Amino acid sequence: MNKQEIARIAQEFVQNSDCNYVSKENVLTEELAGMKIFEEPIFAFGAADDEEFQLLKNPQVIGDHFLLPKEWMLSANTVISYFFPFTDEVIKSNRKDNHWPSNEWLHGRIEGQNFIKEFSIFLNSKLIDEGYESLVPILDARFRIGCIKNNEIQDFTSNWSERHVAYVCGLGTFGLSKGIITEKGMAGRLGSIVTNLKLEPNNKRYSDIYEYCTMCGACALKCPVDAISVDTGKDHRKCSDFLDITREKYKPRYGCGKCQVSVPCERKIP
Repeated sequence: MNKQEIARIAQEFVQNSDCNYVSKENVLTEELAGMKIFEEPIFAFGAADDEEFQLLKNPQVIGDHFLLPKEWMLSANTVISYFFPFTDEVIKSNRKDNHWPSNEWLHGRIEGQNFIKEFSIFLNSKLIDEGYESLVPILDARFRIGCIKNNEIQDFTSNWSERHVAYVCGLGTFGLSKGIITEKGMAGRLGSIVTNLKLEPNNKRYSDIYEYCTMCGACALKCPVDAISVDTGKDHRKCSDFLDITREKYKPRYGCGKCQVSVPCERKIP
């Protein structure tokens, strides 16, 4: 299997999977039945032994609880990172209200994440069928959100971070809002796979963690709870608390995404 085959598999899955379209059974409003959630993804391929993965164990980045690709799979050669951009319908809908997420965005956040899961399982099975070892870290039994640090629970970290992995693989850099800015922007969802399939690593087009971000502050202005600041960065607690409010309001869905729309990095590298 090569990079072109992986891209073809993804393209077909995007077009043909029922998971990429809002079903009548789950639709929030009747007119959204059949809405397409994602466009075709972009990929980045990182070497499993890339030294930058080791840097993620630094307490100032993630911490020692972050598991390296070879800790997930001893035979790992490649990390495949992918970004699925939302469709125009999902993105444009979330520009309208400055405070609450649109129904389309809520579908993108919840049904969209389910699609990422199904695609990851599908691609993983294709790799295994071809005779390669492969696994999806966030679907592995060892995956954990949070850790104990200084005898306290740290909520905003995990032992496999899709955003940090995307950065190391060459998919994009962080923005002020702590999302990843890719060549197709920030409005979408990330996923990744670890495999022993050998693929040529991407030539990274950046050297700084915030290289694609202009620090313009547009995402800070869009945040409904002032959780983002040009001077102090992002307050993850404020963001999380607001998501909890949306979880109560829109059960069983939740979301926000205001920092990803009507900003220069919505659809491209600014």
